[in-house]
Amino acid sequence: MSWPSRQNVLVPIDFSDESFRAVDTALEMVPSPERLLVLHVLAELSPVEPGELWQALNDDTRRQHVADSLAQRFSTPPYAGCRIEVRFGDPGHEITECARQQQCDLIVISSHGRRGIRRLLIGSVAERVVRLAECPVLVLRD
Repeated sequence: MSWPSRQNVLVPIDFSDESFRAVDTALEMVPSPERLLVLHVLAELSPVEPGELWQALNDDTRRQHVADSLAQRFSTPPYAGCRIEVRFGDPGHEITECARQQQCDLIVISSHGRRGIRRLLIGSVAERVVRLAECPVLVLRD
């Protein structure tokens, strides 16, 4: 499929196959991988979680582990050169805030196709991004 060219595309990933396919789709839209920003949002640890209590796992360690994993995955063509960012917080908010700060002209996000009560209980990050984003959002269904 042929897509209109974009200059700065954000792809949030959650390490699912669907989110990695969204990266492939976004690559078709940018002139080079350097125009692609891959974002992963980590949940903040609660102070009662063992990782925080025992200081076995802190935010810097978690961020570095994810960044290293993404750097390894995206180090070879056609991905080499794409930018990687790891943030903490609410995914919907952090995705749209990152897109605003980086002046992205498109967000490409996968939808996991939850329906019915599961969608009501879990919510939809993609739906929240569509509502909050200041730029166009392309939602890819699985």
